[in-house]
Formats: sequence, structure tokens, C-alpha cells
Amino acid sequence: MQTISATDLARNTREILDKVASRGETVIIERNHTMIAQIMPPPQTMTAAQALAGLTLPVLTPAQATAWLKDSKGDFGDGVRDPWA
Repeated sequence: MQTISATDLARNTREILDKVASRGETVIIERNHTMIAQIMPPPQTMTAAQALAGLTLPVLTPAQATAWLKDSKGDFGDGVRDPWA
């Protein structure tokens, strides 16, 4: 973690923000030797595809998939029911 003065932040804002964004560094801002703020990168996020990339799931056979679909529907049909009727 780098510690800089508020004056240095004012003079070098672009360079400091570039460090935070590109290197993932946290910068502590001080005024009169007292910590007043921290600038840190946002938490890492990932897409659903990235999250599932290493996940290995069993693959259903067509017969198993048909049975699962039938079982999951239970007594429900494919038609749309009007809840207000």
C-alpha cells in the first residue's frame, strides 16, 4: 500500500488512479500525517461463463433429460392459465 499526501493526490491524480486501476494497488491519502481516505480498486467480478468454466457437471442422456423434464412438470401442463379467471 502506498501512502501519499492530499497535495500529491491533487497534483498527480491521473497517475495515481492509473496505478489503482492497472496494478490493483490501494493508495492511502493523508493530510497532516492523518489518514483521511483510501483509494482502492473495485472487487473482482466475473461473468457467469467464467464462473462456470471449471465446473464439470454430469451430462444427461436424452432419455434422462426427457424423464427429468416430465418429472419436473408434475401435474402442470404446457398451457398458460389465466390466474384471474
